[in-house]
Amino acid sequence: MLMDILVIAAHPDDEVLGCGGVIWLHRQAGHQVHVLILTDGAGGRYDAEQTADLQKASQACAQYLGVASLHNAGLPNQKLDALSLGQVIAAIEDRVDRCKPSRVFTHHPGDLNLDHSIAYRATLTALRPLPGAFTRELYTYFVPSSSEWNQHQPHEAFLPNVFVDIGEALEHKIKALQFYQSEMNDFPHPRSPEAIRAHAAHFGLQVGLPHAEPFCLVRRIGGLP
Repeated sequence: MLMDILVIAAHPDDEVLGCGGVIWLHRQAGHQVHVLILTDGAGGRYDAEQTADLQKASQACAQYLGVASLHNAGLPNQKLDALSLGQVIAAIEDRVDRCKPSRVFTHHPGDLNLDHSIAYRATLTALRPLPGAFTRELYTYFVPSSSEWNQHQPHEAFLPNVFVDIGEALEHKIKALQFYQSEMNDFPHPRSPEAIRAHAAHFGLQVGLPHAEPFCLVRRIGGLP
């Protein structure tokens, strides 16, 4: 059965770093994938021209991956903690109401980046499992240079329990990331093509696959798979 998917990302490039392979696979299967980026990802780092270039990069990346809709909520980069949580929740609820996704992907709560953990908390609130809610599955994803860099307490660690075979999608994920040249770095930085392949191999080897994207299943509602 075809469905609508929503990927929620704090910053431009998080959507590809976390689940670029899964976005590609969903599109190949005929599903509609929507992306919500909460911030411009540039405030405090770039001037107006560079900020515009980053927005163009996210649009080009979405077009390459075949995303049905891309929306930037325009919240301040690295300042989600300066807002009321309600403002972040409202931005997510608006897209959920418009897209009516059956499946949602968002950040892991234990990430080093505070915007990521706030995005998770706001998503969890926006997707309260009320009677009649149309979102049946919620997952968190791994972002290199954030999910693994925190000095975790055991309950904060990213411990995936869902692994998606992205063998056929890995190179498309890496090509999509090339649109974000300002956000990529040289090896051995975690946001380099070589490191992206290494992460995919690392998580794949945990479950007997050459390459995988890892996820934590937060909630699944319904009958048996």
